[in-house]
Amino acid sequence: MKVTELYYIEDDRNIALAVKEYLEPKNFKVTICGTLAEARQRLSEHVPACVLLDWNMPDGRGDRLCRWIRGRWKELPVIFLTVRGDSADIVSGFQNGADDYMVKPFELEVLYSRILAVLRRAGNAAERYLSCDDIRIDRNRRAVFCHSEEMSLSAAEYELLLYLMQNKGKTVTRERILAQIWDVNGNYVNDNTLTVTVKRLRDKLSQPACLKTVRSVGYRMEDTL
Repeated sequence: MKVTELYYIEDDRNIALAVKEYLEPKNFKVTICGTLAEARQRLSEHVPACVLLDWNMPDGRGDRLCRWIRGRWKELPVIFLTVRGDSADIVSGFQNGADDYMVKPFELEVLYSRILAVLRRAGNAAERYLSCDDIRIDRNRRAVFCHSEEMSLSAAEYELLLYLMQNKGKTVTRERILAQIWDVNGNYVNDNTLTVTVKRLRDKLSQPACLKTVRSVGYRMEDTL
């Protein structure tokens, strides 16, 4: 059965571990983030299927992180888990993009049902969004963003970037890229076509450090921030 990835942003280790121990036997992979900064870093590297977010964190308020998430991944489900039960806080949470809100202490069975509910409504955000440093792809819209600005790419440039992002952290050979991006459609092209497409892609994305050339082999995308 497929494992669903979830980030729990919580500074109380005991609560976080209790949630993790309950959910992981139910086919969830739970990553605990003890600060908002750690959460931003992990989200920048990989988008999970859902985020559980505490309100009061050592380095700021959870609603600010929620607003940051919404500016990048509109359909990524976010559930607030907090001791703050004031109506004003609840309103603030929803205004900043939360999908649901639970007040501590909460029943783990209820949390589980809430997670399933928001996942059903949102679909799989982890498959929809890909990111590397400041570059993001929204696969549903076939949209590419660099430093929050939407970029205009050709079909070949988009397919190349998507393929490299799907293989982030791996070196992909030039031969494999040519076969996957061009030859799969029956369009034979020479090796220089790839070189030119990579150059144009780099120019449009402001020479990103995360798009690396592996000399005499191919290319690799990996986070550098």
